[in-house]
Amino acid sequence: MPVFFFAVSQSEGIIWQNAIISFFVLHLFIYPASNGYNSYMDEDEGSIGGLKNPPKPTKNLFFASLVFDIVGLLLSLIIGVEFMFAVLLYMLASRAYSYKGIRLKRYPIIGFLTVIIFQGAFTFWMVYHFVSAEPKTISEIIYVLVGASFLIAGVYPLTQIYQHEADAAAGDYTISYRLGYTGTFLFTAAMFVIANVLILLHFKTNNQLYLFYIFQGFLFPVVAFFGYWFAKVLKDKSQASFENTMRMNTLASTCMNLCFITFIILKLV
Repeated sequence: MPVFFFAVSQSEGIIWQNAIISFFVLHLFIYPASNGYNSYMDEDEGSIGGLKNPPKPTKNLFFASLVFDIVGLLLSLIIGVEFMFAVLLYMLASRAYSYKGIRLKRYPIIGFLTVIIFQGAFTFWMVYHFVSAEPKTISEIIYVLVGASFLIAGVYPLTQIYQHEADAAAGDYTISYRLGYTGTFLFTAAMFVIANVLILLHFKTNNQLYLFYIFQGFLFPVVAFFGYWFAKVLKDKSQASFENTMRMNTLASTCMNLCFITFIILKLV
């Protein structure tokens, strides 16, 4: 959702019908279907997503994810065939990540790159392109496109940090597992620094440095909790828990959503 609102906030003349339709397509159908399919393929029994004790995945979850995908694709046609194909490409990448026959999730680098590209730059471009009345070229928004991927790169490894044992047991050697607890935090910090530099360059290029300062204000609580959590994990590895991961995820998502919604409001006033 933060990437969606970020893309809308940078759009050149927002086509509100497309913005509303794409929001519902992605957040009510495509993303839930992706999460459901991933859970079914993983046969999750431990904590996953926002659920500490999820129900055992069944065939019903698989069929539900399939129905959600089909409905999402059909609704995306309201915007146009090109948007539908963009959504389909995102779906296929998500399936390749989880599907046992391909299972990109098994490979720390390829799996990581798949996630940050499709949940970051690709999603940003998809929303920006179809919501903008007069979209700029990719070269004109390259800083923010790549920046969106680095934002995801900063969040994604942290979402895996409490699953190291379960992932390794399933043969999924994620990037967080390879980096270890301390390495995951240091890597995440580096990704956020790079994302910040790219977003700074984007706003500086567009003579909107005040937006970068607003972004830093919203980012401060996230950085503060990140530092606090990292210090706890350094003392006690059990603090890399599901509960703390969800706290971090909720805080980061809330702050970023509020920030980018603020950007949208400022664009309108």
